[in-house]
Amino acid sequence: MSKLETANLQNISSGAPSFPQGMTVGGTDISTLISMTEYYEQASAPSSPADGAVWWTGSVMYQYAGGSWRIVSVSLPPPPFAGDRGLFAGGNDGSFQYNTIEYITISTTGNATDFGDLTAANYNIAACSNGSRGVFGGGYNGSQNLDRIEYVTISTPGNVVDFGDLTVGRRYLSSCSDGTYGLFAGGTSLKSIDYITIATTGNAVDFGDFSINMFAATGCSGGGRGVFGGSINSVATIEYVTIATPGNATDFGDLTVGRQQAASCSDDSRGIFGGGTTGPLSNVIDYITIATPGNATDFGDLTVARNSLASCSNGPRGVFGGGVTPTTNVIDYVTIATTGNATDFGDLTIPKSDLAACSGD
Repeated sequence: MSKLETANLQNISSGAPSFPQGMTVGGTDISTLISMTEYYEQASAPSSPADGAVWWTGSVMYQYAGGSWRIVSVSLPPPPFAGDRGLFAGGNDGSFQYNTIEYITISTTGNATDFGDLTAANYNIAACSNGSRGVFGGGYNGSQNLDRIEYVTISTPGNVVDFGDLTVGRRYLSSCSDGTYGLFAGGTSLKSIDYITIATTGNAVDFGDFSINMFAATGCSGGGRGVFGGSINSVATIEYVTIATPGNATDFGDLTVGRQQAASCSDDSRGIFGGGTTGPLSNVIDYITIATPGNATDFGDLTVARNSLASCSNGPRGVFGGGVTPTTNVIDYVTIATTGNATDFGDLTIPKSDLAACSGD
């Protein structure tokens, strides 16, 4: 019997090495190591799968066996910058502007509690976080667009501290974060995107541009990607960027319903967009798989149709607070990995709209 010993086996022909009598590695037949013959990554269930096929929705993994899809794993862990405390800041009720910040414990339903104050009354504001620091940027004080950036330590109730300035004053802006960088994007007649390093105070720097003016859009993030959807005049456009790499946005797809002044959050894999206005107020929630560009899919409905609301997440659960119905203090929530209608959570301390939200610990 011949014996072949080699330190390296390499294919240098146009074909592949063939072992017609089989081959074992470490005493194991390599044919038994092939356990997955079909793999799908999409929002809807694949058609005509074979037994053993694997389907990844972006948040839930299934395997096809015995004529049906079986759950293999349920959801991704929360992103490293998510936390269980949700902050809601600023806002107005149509006649009065607010500087208040209030907070909830996202995993436990109940009413919001006072946290502290912004420097001054402000609305049409945006927020992001790195898990420990919540940052609020831009907005409107009733007479001018603001370039102010300020922050709080999420674990410690108290008033904001100055952070720096945006490159330009902007309201109706949107925001998101990858845990290191925070983006403040769009706003009144603006295509531009700014970024900051959340852990280091200082002025924002230019990041890039959207393809259109993203006015009254909303943003969320996951897997290092920032996604922004909707705009003035009920635009359905969704665009995305890689947060760690400054540059212009790329087309992602469209919302199920074009709208403006919606709110969004994510579980690091799935982004959801709730509410807004298409002329009439909307209760629509739709979702995307952040890693896979494409059009949004229906998720369910908010408890109350409204626009100018705010949203944040602890990973598994997304909450939506405030908005115009007329002005409301309603907070409702969804389980991001599971489509369905929102459930009542509690109330903000006061009814208000045009507020901002972020989360952390």
